[in-house]
Amino acid sequence: MALTLKDIPNISWILVKGTLRFIFMVANNLVAIPSYILYLIVLQPLRLFDRKLFWSVEGVMFRWLLAMVSSWGWTAGYTVVEWGDDVRGITEEETMVLVNHQSTGDVCTLMMCLQDKGKVVRRMMWLMEYVFKFTNFGLVSLIHGDFFIRQGKAHRDKQLVLLRRHLEKHYRSRDRKWIVLFPEGGFLRKRRETSQLFAKKNNLPHLKHVTLPRQGATEVILQTLCTAHENGAAGDANGAVTKSKGLEWVIDITIGYPEAKPMDIQTWIIGYRAPTVTHVHYRIYSIKDVPFESEPLTRWLYQRFVEKEELLAHFYETGAFPPPKGQTTATSRPMTLDPLWLFLIQIMGFLSGCMWYNVLQYLYHCLVL
Repeated sequence: MALTLKDIPNISWILVKGTLRFIFMVANNLVAIPSYILYLIVLQPLRLFDRKLFWSVEGVMFRWLLAMVSSWGWTAGYTVVEWGDDVRGITEEETMVLVNHQSTGDVCTLMMCLQDKGKVVRRMMWLMEYVFKFTNFGLVSLIHGDFFIRQGKAHRDKQLVLLRRHLEKHYRSRDRKWIVLFPEGGFLRKRRETSQLFAKKNNLPHLKHVTLPRQGATEVILQTLCTAHENGAAGDANGAVTKSKGLEWVIDITIGYPEAKPMDIQTWIIGYRAPTVTHVHYRIYSIKDVPFESEPLTRWLYQRFVEKEELLAHFYETGAFPPPKGQTTATSRPMTLDPLWLFLIQIMGFLSGCMWYNVLQYLYHCLVL
């Protein structure tokens, strides 16, 4: 489409706004992330005497950093509407969260919509693709105890062993409650064709809006954080040793973008897309209903993603998720963030950056002189 004189002011404003937002995001990262790291360095003595308190403090700062990311989208008019089950009642219970994966914006969306779910952001563990380890937020996630998983057959077996060790070492020792993973193992646009070929070859459902999930990481999580009941379903884990009930719930999260156009991290930063509402659907399952053995678990996961396909097909056709079975209407809940709280978080980040700059400058002069 040809550019007209009427389009020039609008495009110019997008370029100016995008440039200013990008400069702000760079400054935001330059002050907030080093401050987070320096605070934790200073707090290392606390880690020796009271590990639980140390990781509690770390969790608060981690939530603030995720709130800063949320504010990038919020200020651009990118909001979230929630559907399905209300998950706020299980934020203090150990839960595995399964999410469909379309773009880098999925992580940003989760960072936003989980901000008002009690302490869950402070006490959650993420399973992310290995490449995220080398992003600006990678060091923060590494310190927090998230796990970066390599994709591909060459790495699969080794990665599952490393994941098991990571969970055993960090999940309960850091008082984590929710663990978030993307079972598809990659973005929809990258895996759809391969998934459809695999489905055709193995007489499995043809999926368009999601891909067939991989069960490896899910199975390791269940085996590590749960034990098996006699009926083959998952149950409590290590109760006598850790005084933990183990995983109790699975939350199936389906993210839907208007017109099936996913948001990405560049959109959140630059803000060049018009204000957009992302829709998030929750469905809660008791861990007792989740098969523990490999083949039944694979079938169970396939069924969940077939349901996601149906949810998204309905959403793209009507603009809303369908009502739960047995009900005639579906109720949505706008997710809101407090602008004043987001502003105070940003102010605290910049003030911390200034403080640490002066402290390091003073120490440098003391050492040099």
